[in-house]
Amino acid sequence: EADAFLVHLVLFVLTNEPHFSELLKENLIDVVFVIQSQRNSFHVRQAEKLRKDLLLQTQALQEVSIYISCSVFHDLLTLYLAWYKMSLKLLIMQNVFFSFSLSSQFGKNSSWIMFLEEDTRVKLEKLHEVLKTFDRRKEWFLGKPLHDEESTIIHHYAFSENPAAFQYPDFSAGWALSIPLVNRLTSKIEEEPLKSDFTIDLKHEVALYIWEDGKGPRLKGVPELCTIPEHNPRAQYCATTVSSQSPLCGQPVKSDNIFIAVKTCKKFHSDRVPVVKKTWGKQASLLEYYSDYADPSIPTINLGVPNTERGHCGKTFAILRRFLSSHVPNTDWLLIVDDDTLISLPRLQALLSCYDFSEPVCLGERYGYGLGQGGYSYITGGGGMVFSREAVVQLLASGCKCYSNDAPDDMVLGMCLNALRVPVTHSPLFHQARPEDYAKEFLAHQTPISFHKHWNIDPIAVFNKWLKNDKHTEGLEKSTKDEL
Repeated sequence: EADAFLVHLVLFVLTNEPHFSELLKENLIDVVFVIQSQRNSFHVRQAEKLRKDLLLQTQALQEVSIYISCSVFHDLLTLYLAWYKMSLKLLIMQNVFFSFSLSSQFGKNSSWIMFLEEDTRVKLEKLHEVLKTFDRRKEWFLGKPLHDEESTIIHHYAFSENPAAFQYPDFSAGWALSIPLVNRLTSKIEEEPLKSDFTIDLKHEVALYIWEDGKGPRLKGVPELCTIPEHNPRAQYCATTVSSQSPLCGQPVKSDNIFIAVKTCKKFHSDRVPVVKKTWGKQASLLEYYSDYADPSIPTINLGVPNTERGHCGKTFAILRRFLSSHVPNTDWLLIVDDDTLISLPRLQALLSCYDFSEPVCLGERYGYGLGQGGYSYITGGGGMVFSREAVVQLLASGCKCYSNDAPDDMVLGMCLNALRVPVTHSPLFHQARPEDYAKEFLAHQTPISFHKHWNIDPIAVFNKWLKNDKHTEGLEKSTKDEL
């Protein structure tokens, strides 16, 4: 029923565009675009801008008979096996079923389904030239390839003997599946029940699923799918680029409107807390350290929750209650981080200018658990969890609580938000792991907000290299790095 409803609504979107009404009659659909977005007002607006740009280009190119349909998947994907909210297999399933149904509607002229992020910019004429070079009757998985320099926890240490051997797409450049591949994946999913546990890095997991231990196609690198800024001189050779606009939607949120809670414990007072104070802690106006031991020299606050080796759910919920109490200043935003999180507060202030604090916003790096079996998404704690005041109010008013003090706080919060039907919002600028754990070219077109862990690195050097800005506006407005 969900699949039928999805296709019906997508066709409704298309048929309500005058240009596409004619295309539907003529049965001339060639490429279906899926703009991957999220259920949040800012992201809906960003996706709509891209949709309109694609429509304008399509109309301008009528003379050369390029016919491309475009549909925006924000609320639909979130409500029905959503982008990042579901496992990689379910993302494929949802869009495979959509593509399969659309293909049956439009016949053999439907050749490709192409996935775009909100910041992807497309030159339709150039893309058409690129796609024409591939035999649409064959199975193709196209994208800009990334690879790991070393085996990494975020990819479950896959290909540990030769991490660079496996390539996966950079979603920012766009990626495409030919309809024959889409149809085979549809059959595969229908025959094999989908299962999932943790969903961490969707782009890597999508590539693994399609590759199918060598039985399916590997990613085919397409040089014209780029992640350089759209105004870079070299972009003339690209079919896709990324928006060079920084995540800034007005005046950055003032530092005294973000309350920061750092989770620590006595055994880390002497090594991790000093790193915070020497790096990003200097940028904070309102910051408190929460520990199992009250140390006035830092100072730390004992919330009456015993330290646990893992989980820290009891401590996090005590922080949420304190945030709404009279013990701390009234602010619109709450940031909860670990004592080994490295973060740029000026960049966070700029990013938050794009979000409405009156909405229940939960922002960070989004993971998933058990999504193939009706699970949930959550903001992973190490990269930093950002909550609007309204989100904290709704969480605590719901009666949600920890089942034990050492329960995983980020996952329990994910379960609570799922029950409340409050979406968690993903930003790729937050990172649960170290810079070494991500592909170099993936980070090359980012202005990252956070990294996590001090393991085998100099955390102060990492902060200075990746996160430090003398003036945050300089860091936000600088040109995106050229591809490595």
